[in-house]
Amino acid sequence: MRPLDGTQAAERQEPALPLTGDRSPGASEEPAAADAAGTPGPGWCWLCRSSPCGSRVQSEAKKKAPCPALGLFYTLLSAFLFSVGSLFVKKVQDIHAVEISAFRCVFQMLVVIPCLIYRKNGFIGPKGQRIFLFLRGVLGSTAMILLYYAVQTTSLADATVISFSCPVFTSIFACIFLKEKYSLWDALFTAFTITGVVLIVRPPFLFGSNAAGMAESYPDHLKGTFASVGHAVLAALTLVILRKMGKSVDYILSIWYYVILGLLECVIVLFILGEWSLPYCGLDRLFLILIGLFGLGGQVFLTKAIQIEKAGLVAIMKTMDVVFAFLFQIIFLNDIPTWWTVGGALCVVASSTGAAARKLCQGSK
Repeated sequence: MRPLDGTQAAERQEPALPLTGDRSPGASEEPAAADAAGTPGPGWCWLCRSSPCGSRVQSEAKKKAPCPALGLFYTLLSAFLFSVGSLFVKKVQDIHAVEISAFRCVFQMLVVIPCLIYRKNGFIGPKGQRIFLFLRGVLGSTAMILLYYAVQTTSLADATVISFSCPVFTSIFACIFLKEKYSLWDALFTAFTITGVVLIVRPPFLFGSNAAGMAESYPDHLKGTFASVGHAVLAALTLVILRKMGKSVDYILSIWYYVILGLLECVIVLFILGEWSLPYCGLDRLFLILIGLFGLGGQVFLTKAIQIEKAGLVAIMKTMDVVFAFLFQIIFLNDIPTWWTVGGALCVVASSTGAAARKLCQGSK
């Protein structure tokens, strides 16, 4: 009996396969020779007698498989951080929304640059993805400016809930550009979200002028409404672009484009408006730093969520911003919501909870 060399061990057949009639007489002794000589072929497993080891491949696949609800958890955490940042925007006095956005970009840049150097991914990105990174930066930063302007001109709750027509636009854009399926479940969750937004905003043409209960003037409320709708459209496009890029672009690089283009855009707008002014109060300076830090944290988790989850589902789950906004308005701004607000918040919570439960059920099958 002759020992196997490396080539014969790699080319030998599985013992359970039928033998062909044209092989050499010594070939039938090769499996036994491999066992006796103790020289298994590459990837040969003594436990399951297969090459490569099936149990090892399965265990590695299980380790690499992400948690089914991980993207939804990232979205929830992102919603909380963004809501805290919006609360600080409401607390800042006598500083234009564009200037707040510029300070946020500066603080985020101080954190992102060391991360990019450490990860060695460069500052430009893959050649085929640069146009998407550019669009992501411009649209995302513009959406940020519009949201901050809406928070300053209208109530925190109204600015937040009006901006959450975003799931409707995201589902439509994802269906058009990403060819994602728009299922009946998506339509149901979107309908719940829209119902909640309508109940919370209470537009005068549906509920009457007395039911609106606006503390600010109608022109300011109208400006905030248009800014919130603009934020919703641009945020939806940003989510679709992030989903389009997927994991081919590091999320830190995506945030880099967001802050660098956002800072450039803010400087240009401030130069045109002539609204630049330094904060006089030390508390405002602290709020500006916290806005940058919480905004960066929310951006990181949102980017990671959209890389592993459907864009429409992330947008629906992100409506938890509404719940956090109303909680913060009650606790920190002493503004008690009406029963219409409570009903709308329940609709939004039901939509987000249903989306998360459906995702968990799909992952368990």
